Amino acid sequence: MVVPSPNPAIRSRKTQAVGIPSVDLSFVGPGLAEQLARACEDYGFFKVTNHGVPREVVSRVEGEMKAFFSRPAFEKQRVGLAFPFGYGCKNIGPNGDTGELEYLLLRADPSSVSDVSRTVSDDPDGFSSAVNNYIDEVRELVCEILDLLGEGLRLLDESVFSRLISDVQNDSLLRINHYPFAPKPSSHRPDHGRTRGEGRVGFGEHSDPQILTVLRSNDVEGLQVCLRDGLWVAVPPDPNSFYVLVGDALQAMTNGRLRSVRHRAMANSHKPRMSMVYFGAPPLNSSISPLPEMVSPQNPPIYRPFTWGDFKKALYSLRLGDCRLDLFKILNQQQPTTNDDTKSTLDD
Repeated sequence: MVVPSPNPAIRSRKTQAVGIPSVDLSFVGPGLAEQLARACEDYGFFKVTNHGVPREVVSRVEGEMKAFFSRPAFEKQRVGLAFPFGYGCKNIGPNGDTGELEYLLLRADPSSVSDVSRTVSDDPDGFSSAVNNYIDEVRELVCEILDLLGEGLRLLDESVFSRLISDVQNDSLLRINHYPFAPKPSSHRPDHGRTRGEGRVGFGEHSDPQILTVLRSNDVEGLQVCLRDGLWVAVPPDPNSFYVLVGDALQAMTNGRLRSVRHRAMANSHKPRMSMVYFGAPPLNSSISPLPEMVSPQNPPIYRPFTWGDFKKALYSLRLGDCRLDLFKILNQQQPTTNDDTKSTLDD
């Protein structure tokens, strides 16, 4: 069932954690699918509890990643630069975006994980087993959520979303972000890498391009999301749960009924933070277009059809905070909006 966070009146410009819905997948009864769909429609994200992913599966892969990030820099760099897959440090993508983090970006594919394991771990078989088991469990969770979403949206084909993720040619990714603790700079020294009143930016404002994102972090805070009214709120860490975020591709398929949520991560000034992020994506040749149930004379198509491969090309050509879907609008072929065009409420 979906339970909103208590007392929405406590929201403030100081990023209180409010209005975050929670979905209990163990709930047995009518209305779960509709409530989940409403959480996606109203917020673009939610916390999922009783998700069924075994704790030992999570602990194993988390242990492998901790061991990797504790290695000397020259050993981590043997994996190769993340263009597109591999190890990255501070640089995010090819267009100049940076953040206070290091990360490992992997294709969510058994053979790819096996290949990279030889440079990531002293125990390649153990690493491959841990990561692939985690990917299998989280993919199953994503498909369960997407089937519920299809039911909640009353689609004729309730598996239209999940089938793209379960396809053997799916283009899903696993990204592990490590944010070393970042002490706040002296107040008398300017620092252009942080948001006023906050710590340093670990991963800047953006939306995820894929269909659905499932994120888990340790017990260190840092994730923030932007609500529909433009207010940034801090998301409390919960290592026993996952957070689910709507992606750009799902926004296009629902003709804007669901909207991808803009979010960012702040580097904690006291403790290191690690997050494991699964991005559920369709095969490269999959056509992305508004579903028939999402279109009517009163609600005409917003986006022209495109393939996931086309969208990825646009993704690699833009900055992190750009609104990529603007390139695929039918009636508005303007250049994408960037972060420079949107003033954060925290800057007031």
